[in-house]
Amino acid sequence: MRLSKFHLATVKEVPADAEIVSHQLMLRAGMIRKLAAGLYTWSPLGLRVLRKVEAVVREEMNRAGAIEVLMPAVQPRELWEETGRWEKFGGQLLKMKDRKEAWYCFGPTHEEVVTDFARAELHSYKQLPLNFYQIQTKFRDEIRPRFGVMRAREFLMKDAYSFHLSAECLEREYWNMYNAYTRIFTRLELKFRPVQADAGAIGGSVTHEFHVLAESGEDAIAFSDGSDYAANVEKAEAMAPATGRTAPAAALERVATPTQRSIDEVSGFLGVAAAGCLKTILVRGNDGLVALCVRGDHEINEIKASKLAELPGEPVLADEAEIVKALGCKPGFIGPVGLPDSIPVIVDRDAAVLADFVCGGNQDGSHYRGANWLRDARLSRVEDLRKVVDGDASPDGKGQIRLARGIEVGHVFQLGTKYAEALNASVIDQSGKSQVLAMGCYGIGVSRIVAAAIEQNFDAAGIVWPEPMAPWRVVLCLINPKNDTNVAAVADALYADLQARGVDVALDDRGLRAGGMFADMELIGIPHRVVVSERGVAAGTFEYRARRDSESRQLSRDEVLALFA
Repeated sequence: MRLSKFHLATVKEVPADAEIVSHQLMLRAGMIRKLAAGLYTWSPLGLRVLRKVEAVVREEMNRAGAIEVLMPAVQPRELWEETGRWEKFGGQLLKMKDRKEAWYCFGPTHEEVVTDFARAELHSYKQLPLNFYQIQTKFRDEIRPRFGVMRAREFLMKDAYSFHLSAECLEREYWNMYNAYTRIFTRLELKFRPVQADAGAIGGSVTHEFHVLAESGEDAIAFSDGSDYAANVEKAEAMAPATGRTAPAAALERVATPTQRSIDEVSGFLGVAAAGCLKTILVRGNDGLVALCVRGDHEINEIKASKLAELPGEPVLADEAEIVKALGCKPGFIGPVGLPDSIPVIVDRDAAVLADFVCGGNQDGSHYRGANWLRDARLSRVEDLRKVVDGDASPDGKGQIRLARGIEVGHVFQLGTKYAEALNASVIDQSGKSQVLAMGCYGIGVSRIVAAAIEQNFDAAGIVWPEPMAPWRVVLCLINPKNDTNVAAVADALYADLQARGVDVALDDRGLRAGGMFADMELIGIPHRVVVSERGVAAGTFEYRARRDSESRQLSRDEVLALFA
């Protein structure tokens, strides 16, 4: 590609509305341009990167035996009503009417459509298993789109759906996809971790997320420093303490805490470590209020709490009026001592072994010191309720938990029969009976990978692409070709030789000065730069510099060609 014939439009200024590095650099490099909130045009430069990611994804999906299809982006309401998700999916579902006043949505995902396809096309167990995938635009009406293509409303996704007769067959395909994803991110030269995860709104049982590790990641992941164990913090189990609760040694004492409500305020005021305090939270349950208790230095894990039988789903905090009505005190002074019998007290594993602890006094302006379970406070049940912290024991018994930040770029699910049952997708099995299909679901955020890669690979000068994702592998930079016609001739010859060898090469013949040309190539992240200059032509050498190197070196023509053999 001759850059004089290419649309390359870099800018020096950091856009004011770009909060994270990838958004800033994609705008500065001219990879994307904003059309509206969460909607972006991919420029020719950005599209080259996007298509390279897409190609790796497609190659590995094909290698894994999946079959490519293309389903409609616009989906009829009736399908979504069959699964009950027309209303349940919420505000992210963009709904619209056609000229006949019929309702449709712009697909945020394709479980309904692919299951409808399967129920019409699959009739016999002999056709199974099958895995259909597509790479297609999705739309989710994010309430607050931000971070460029990282959390855009419109995005490019690879979604795959497999169909099986048995759970065992589904599990085999699940791990086939898990391994395919591992190959994809390895080929893209990204630092990543697959982690155990919660299925969330999609549904299903076994599920893993794939995270690109980056300091700016929105998700916290937990991993063992002594094994391959890794999980989303929402999923990671907090193991029970190795030692049990000690016998009470202090008398229960009510102490005045006139304005101290938070754990930090109370622990500082009373001179007690936060780990020696109890945090009690009242939430709305199925049959009234429920008390959730964790150690003062720990946080409630809402995903774990949502699975409690006493709660209808994601925990909702009781408001001040409800708390005052039930206990006669305001938030900040709640504790388990003397709670009404109608309120279940569910206690985290670490909190359950506390003795002589500080807790709210269920009276404005007071707390208890020296509180103990069973003697002073009722304990209904012990559960794993908290988020893991750095230094916790790994659930697999090997090493300790460490925390890192990650950007979710892939997710694999064992859906089971949820969608097939709702849409009546079945086949005739070996015994001649109708059997509902088991399904798997496997997604990769293709456009999100581009941003995630930048978050992991950049420096002060700009993007530092992994080679498989770079818009070009190497760029030839012409310096002052007008001063010496041999410069252009030598550059053209090297350009032709590299192209003949299958090297993805660009020729920067835009006529810029060296400083501006080099700055552009560093900003857009080209892995290798070869300078063709009058001095070099006279000496029979080329100035070579890798994007990650601090110094340039002089190479002969054969040495340059050998680099890209």
